[in-house]
Amino acid sequence: MKTVERIVNWARLKSPWILHFNSGACNACDIEIVASLTPVYDLERFGILLKGTPRHADVLVCSGPVTLQVESRLVRIYEQMAEPKFVVAVGTCACSGGVFQGCYNVRSGINKVIPVSAFIPGCPASPKAIIDGVVKLLASLEEEEEKVKK
Repeated sequence: MKTVERIVNWARLKSPWILHFNSGACNACDIEIVASLTPVYDLERFGILLKGTPRHADVLVCSGPVTLQVESRLVRIYEQMAEPKFVVAVGTCACSGGVFQGCYNVRSGINKVIPVSAFIPGCPASPKAIIDGVVKLLASLEEEEEKVKK
């Protein structure tokens, strides 16, 4: 692995930028995601910053089931993200469709449309669970990078 690639990977793991996307949730998980970004829980202590554009984001944090109306938007946002990119499904609805599963306009969970790196279940998922899930995702990525170095 080249030195430049190592520096870029180190920077991405130590300061990931996230993009929050609601694909049709009831807003309970959205409130918890936003709460995890406040100074009370301080997600920024891990170097994580919320960004408003997919072109600058490394991690896509999704809440809610994928509706037919939002499916193409979700795919387009995912495709606009730079490699390597990761997706975190927050809440039961994002993981499996939840209570909306089987509705005429609901496709299902996020993983039916785009690949998901981490699932954080709960209705709604607590900010502590969200922080724990994102930190574990980053830790697993660091472990993979260490294996590649050896």
